[in-house]
Amino acid sequence: MESPSVDILYEEGPCLAVLKPSGLLTQAPPDIDSMERRLRAYLKQRDAKPGNIYLGIPHRLDRPVSGVLLFAKHVRACRRLSDQFAGRLVRKTYWACVEGTVSPAEGRWEDWLRKVPDEARAEVVPEGHAEARQAVLTYRTIAATPHGSWLEISPETGRTHQIRVQAAARGYPIVGDSLYGAKIPFGTQHDDPRKLAIALHGRGIEFRHPMTQEMVCLEAPLPEVWDALQ
Repeated sequence: MESPSVDILYEEGPCLAVLKPSGLLTQAPPDIDSMERRLRAYLKQRDAKPGNIYLGIPHRLDRPVSGVLLFAKHVRACRRLSDQFAGRLVRKTYWACVEGTVSPAEGRWEDWLRKVPDEARAEVVPEGHAEARQAVLTYRTIAATPHGSWLEISPETGRTHQIRVQAAARGYPIVGDSLYGAKIPFGTQHDDPRKLAIALHGRGIEFRHPMTQEMVCLEAPLPEVWDALQ
């Protein structure tokens, strides 16, 4: 049987990081394709495991987003990594290409967001809203593109669709992100909108290894489709 397609970026002890392609769910029910499902199948075949394989998921990437995704191969490691994410001790870096020239070229965005009930999207709300949760990120412009600005973004919080919502709220939707108002398509076009990519990439992640306590700094290469944005 052919081995599932998995691009492993890092594997040390119970920590494993992969390059998630855009258009793929991080996690899904057993009968739906996901990064978790592919990785389980890959490890089961590679390691000749006869039984079930534990995979903890301390963080996620949205379906249309590519980039580095971290997993844990046992419960204790997953709990320790999850605690780092909850404590904002993990540094995540994203690259995004947005429509429009961002001004100022670098800065900090602070908003209050809420997950829209029964919908796969979020929105900006007033600070006093009962469901409001603070969203904070810093950004800097790396380069200009034919469509607008190439940004490096460091979120300080981890809200639903945070980068996508905060950029769009300022008139800079991420290229390809029609859910939040983008007009410019990105990547291969599909009839099924769930397969569409957006120009948002989990570029890097820094965390403390849950067993050795050493700092780990990982970087995910860009998909080839980004070549068209340069």
